[in-house]
This record gives sequence, C-alpha cells and structure tokens, in this order.
Amino acid sequence: MHWQTRRFRIDLSRPRVMGIVNVTPDSFSDGGRHDDTRTAIAHCERLVAEGADILDIGGESTRPGAPRVDADSEWLRIAEVLAAAVTLGVPVSVDTYKPEVMRRALDAGADVINDVQALQLPGALAAVADGGAGVCLMHMRGEPASMMDLACYGDVVAEVGAFLAQRARAARESGIPADCIALDPGYGFAKNAEHNLRLLAGQQRLSELGYPLLVGWSRKRTLGDITGRAVGERLPASLAAALRAVSAGANVLRVHDVAATMDALKVWAAVDAATIPTFE
Repeated sequence: MHWQTRRFRIDLSRPRVMGIVNVTPDSFSDGGRHDDTRTAIAHCERLVAEGADILDIGGESTRPGAPRVDADSEWLRIAEVLAAAVTLGVPVSVDTYKPEVMRRALDAGADVINDVQALQLPGALAAVADGGAGVCLMHMRGEPASMMDLACYGDVVAEVGAFLAQRARAARESGIPADCIALDPGYGFAKNAEHNLRLLAGQQRLSELGYPLLVGWSRKRTLGDITGRAVGERLPASLAAALRAVSAGANVLRVHDVAATMDALKVWAAVDAATIPTFE
C-alpha cells in the first residue's frame, strides 16, 4: 500500500510517523510552545532530524471546546512555517478544515490536507481535487466547541466506518484519486474513553475499507483517564496505544514524540522480522 501526495508517494510497507507542529497558543498538549515562527520552524527541523516521515502543521486548535479562528489569522500563523517546512525533504501536511486555507497552503507547496471535518465544508472537496494533494479524512461530529455533546453511538466502529466510507466516496467523485486518500478514525473527537477503546479494539474493521489508516493517540485524554497521568506524563501510554494501533492496521501515527515513537517502532519491526531459533 502507498499514499500518494502532491510531491511524494509514501511507501506504507512499514508504519510511518507524522510529527505534530502546532503553531497555536491553545492546543491541548503543547499550546504556546511553538506559536512563533522561529520556534515552529526549529521544531519542524528537530522532528525531521528525529526521523519524522511527514510533518503536520496546524494553526488552529481542535481540542474539545476550542474557539474558532478566522481563515486569515490561521494562515498568518502557519505561512512562514510552511514555506520553511516544504524545503526539508519530507511530505508536509496542513491541518485545516477551511477551504480558503487549503488553497493557500497548496499554492505554497503543501503535500497533504489533513481535515478534521473530512472535506465537508463547501469548496473543500474542490480545493483538494484542484490542488492534486493527498488528503486525510477524519471522523468527527459537530465542531470542537460542541463535539463532546454528540458522543453517542450504538456501534462506534460501524458508525465511524460508514461515515469514512461515505466521505471517501465523495472525495473520489469530486476527482480525488483513491490512492491520495487516507482515513482517520478521530480518536478523542466526539468520543469518550469507552468509545475510543472500543474503536481501537475494532480498528481492524476500518482497514477493510481499503485506504491507509492515520491515527492519533498521542497524549490523548483517554490515556490520562486510564493511567491517571497528566498530559505531559503520557509518553509510555502514548507508545502503548500507538503500537496497539499498528497491530490493528494503522499505517501512519500522528505523534508529538517522534524520537520515542521511532524507537518503539524499530523494536516492533526487529521482533517481527526475527527468526525464531529452533532448540533441540
């Protein structure tokens, strides 16, 4: 399997790591740490040095209850960071749901649009199709400010899968090639801890849709619910969730902690490839 982006054909014969670059003052985990251009560019460079296969740059927080940011403000936050990131030799994704920002980002060289609303806003499908970009379609209900009020499911895996299948069809019908599409179950988005865990347990069913799966468990609230750890102390839990997601078919891991995740995947791959000795 591969994921075709604007400049890169990403080989998915092994799990890939997408490093998070939040150019925001209010993201749930690292808000304010990289919200100026110089610091954000340095963070991009550091993540690539640590082994990130993809960078994901965002200028608006999508944490539960996050306020909306207008398109011009969002673009001003990320424009210079994106211009630097596209020179680093890896695919660059822009995390936005606004068609205006999508078009500006693609004109500036972005390879992927990562949309938490799965290209549902008017003009979003056309922006990606016209730009020849890769896209990640994520499951979420409502908007960040209201999504947790909509966390109600009968069969969360079936309902998430049906939504993602419908959005993938819409993307293809708009002219986006199938191999440009990846899907994200949206862990933590309009889902409580029980929903997230059930979704992870049944995640393999989503692989049957035939598209790469991109998942984000890094530092999520559910991990804090399970462990009792604060957001800055959730690295071991994040790695455990990431490896469980890979075992259930995840192709791309969206993470804050690239170096640690790369180490965990290297051990996973080494064990997977090892020849078990025969003892007489």
